[in-house]
Amino acid sequence: MTAQIIDGKALSRQLREGFKTRVAALLEQGLTPGLAVILIGDNPASRVYVGNKVKACEECGVRSFHIALPDHTPQAELLATIARLNADPAVHGILIQLPLPPHIDGPSVLEAISVHKDVDGFHLYNVGGLVVGNTIFPPCTPYGVQLLLDTTGTEVAGKNVVVVGASNIVGKPMALMLLQREATVTICHARTRDLAQHTILADILIVAAGRPGLIVPQMVKHGAIVIDVGINRLPDGKIVGDVDFAGVREKASWITPVPGGVGPMTVTMLIENTLRSAERALRLRHADDYQEWEAPILKGA
Repeated sequence: MTAQIIDGKALSRQLREGFKTRVAALLEQGLTPGLAVILIGDNPASRVYVGNKVKACEECGVRSFHIALPDHTPQAELLATIARLNADPAVHGILIQLPLPPHIDGPSVLEAISVHKDVDGFHLYNVGGLVVGNTIFPPCTPYGVQLLLDTTGTEVAGKNVVVVGASNIVGKPMALMLLQREATVTICHARTRDLAQHTILADILIVAAGRPGLIVPQMVKHGAIVIDVGINRLPDGKIVGDVDFAGVREKASWITPVPGGVGPMTVTMLIENTLRSAERALRLRHADDYQEWEAPILKGA
């Protein structure tokens, strides 16, 4: 058996073509969707990620606001910047590029972003919404993984799913989203003993541990679907995932490559969430008081 490739680039291109139609519809009604990206410091990897997001905005017709702040920016100044963007009607999504400098309290900064503009899905409201299945903006990477799984035609309900990695950005929200689709989910992490005894039972294996070559063929069930979220740069500069791609491909039924799998979908779902925010803003453009604006949000509109 040789696994079929789950092509994140192809799906991303398809979705972005659809985004252009949605943007055109917004423009016809006088609204230009806007995404603000805040970068603090001069981390080379973060600069690349921000550049990819700005490029995606340009491709889809979304206005981007790139705000670069020095590494020593006080937290109070960052919070003031977020407050300004929260109040700006031209901005429909706000993203803070992680990681943040050590002197910045990440949780308090992320919660300062308006729930209406939290297109990364990191606000406590959206995180809590995952538990009850009523989130407004799903976290971008798990959202993209979900759509990639859909392209395989696999019914997730009833499947054994193992998520390797328990981060707040990928592992935990991924598990919650799959629970909503009635999968049986196991989360493994750094303290899990005998990882292989869990992964070998997975019908669907999602790996987001940040360790190159962590998953080898003997850890994977024949016919499993393998989603590799890991992005690791080796000393020779090569980009690889957390899965031994060449070996595991001979056992799996479907597998994502790295690069070209989950990565393009993460950025694409960021644009999707921004468009959803802009479309909601258009529907509620004439709402003047809190109750008129907030009620549809709390109902998952």
